[in-house]
Amino acid sequence: MISTVSAERLRENIEAYRKLIDVRSASEFATGHVAGAVNVPMEQVENRMADIGSGPVVLICEAGSRARIVAGWLESRQPVSVLSGGTAAWRKAGLPLITCAPCPWTLERQVRLAAGLIVLIGTLLAALVNLNWVYLAMFVGAGLTFAGATNICGMAVVLARMPWNRDAKPKATAVTPASAQCRS
Repeated sequence: MISTVSAERLRENIEAYRKLIDVRSASEFATGHVAGAVNVPMEQVENRMADIGSGPVVLICEAGSRARIVAGWLESRQPVSVLSGGTAAWRKAGLPLITCAPCPWTLERQVRLAAGLIVLIGTLLAALVNLNWVYLAMFVGAGLTFAGATNICGMAVVLARMPWNRDAKPKATAVTPASAQCRS
């Protein structure tokens, strides 16, 4: 059975929970994670079992959903707990997070917002101004399809070069040995 642990209880007994595994993407992890957590993205869990090791583990994600899925994969081999509410609950409780990214929005989220806005604007312009604006929406759709098929996203490359996504200096709301090793 998979157990849950609240943010407050985890904070109070952080030493008892020796192994914290954050299953979010590397960019999500960089925007804020629990001190001492190791990043093993959900899609890499199967290949990184050596990094997870054996023994009790607490799984963390943004809200708890991905952590529960990974817990289902691991529960037959070791004791597993899930941080109830994930880092969102940790943040809401006012507990310290380690940040390694200059922007609080992940690059994936920025791409989704930009692509959605461009498609919306292109569609509205096509409906209200000139039908040729539909090609803007089609161009973004083709770009997203290409990114999905090749894992190369031109929009992400452009957004990564924006000033709000550069010059990251790791900062911590609590200095720990884990935060001293934080890399962006």
